[in-house]
Amino acid sequence: MPLPPLPDPPRRSERVGAVLRAAPVVAFLSSTLLALNGAQTASLALLPISRRGFRRFNRFAADLWWGWSVTAAKKLYGTRIDVTGDDVPPLESAIVIANHQQMADINFLMFLARSKSRLGDLKWFVKKPLKYVPGIGWGMVFLDCIFVERNWAADRSSIERTFERLVRDRIPVWLVTFPEGTRVTPDKLEGARAYAVKRGLTPPRHVLVPRTKGFAATVHGLRGHVDAVYDVTIGYDDGVPTLWQFTKGFVTVAHLDVRRYPIDELPDNDEELSAWLLQRFEEKDQRLDDFYRSGAMS
Repeated sequence: MPLPPLPDPPRRSERVGAVLRAAPVVAFLSSTLLALNGAQTASLALLPISRRGFRRFNRFAADLWWGWSVTAAKKLYGTRIDVTGDDVPPLESAIVIANHQQMADINFLMFLARSKSRLGDLKWFVKKPLKYVPGIGWGMVFLDCIFVERNWAADRSSIERTFERLVRDRIPVWLVTFPEGTRVTPDKLEGARAYAVKRGLTPPRHVLVPRTKGFAATVHGLRGHVDAVYDVTIGYDDGVPTLWQFTKGFVTVAHLDVRRYPIDELPDNDEELSAWLLQRFEEKDQRLDDFYRSGAMS
């Protein structure tokens, strides 16, 4: 079964103190994010003159604000990541696949991206309604993030256009996707187990069965532009934290196991790419099971 939610500290004074400590940081990040949205909107004036200049500014804005978020967690709470597996090189373009348990997963992937000088180059597959949300959503519009409706037929043409822009303009990228399509819950896991039995797959214990069409299209669209696929497995010690718990400093470490696969070594056709991704998630499920039993990912 998936790891249960992280419990809050039992003492009320500790919970209240955490809110008071987090409030100024939240206020600062919220206000500066809206200010950066304004600057990003103004940067549209650069587009007719220089697409490169437009993207360089918006990369700077993302790196700055996300960097503040990472630094605040490090300085206030000593938050860190414990990374095992392959030591991937800095400044490499990649497709990043990861398991998804809560919004805090995103923050810890930012820690990893910053350590490899790719924080400002993060791009995400995100739900389409988010693009209309001031702050985070508006900012992602300027970063060539990919907004999807979970309907491959409806999403395909817009996704392919985004890939074409990334390749045409030689845009450095860490494109992050959560192939499970949603966060893991006990009910969703039961559904995934039943689906796996029908498909003749190994029933998962900690992850969902990944959706493979979008992954195959991503590999096809970015092959020759990105260098590798990074398979990131995220685990926590005492329970899965929410974003608000992360902001209050209730979780100070996440365990990330990273496996690097050169893009040229991945299969060429959709069926084999689907099988490749399913195998990665079977391994990820076993890795998490080992971690929750022994404290180490194999």
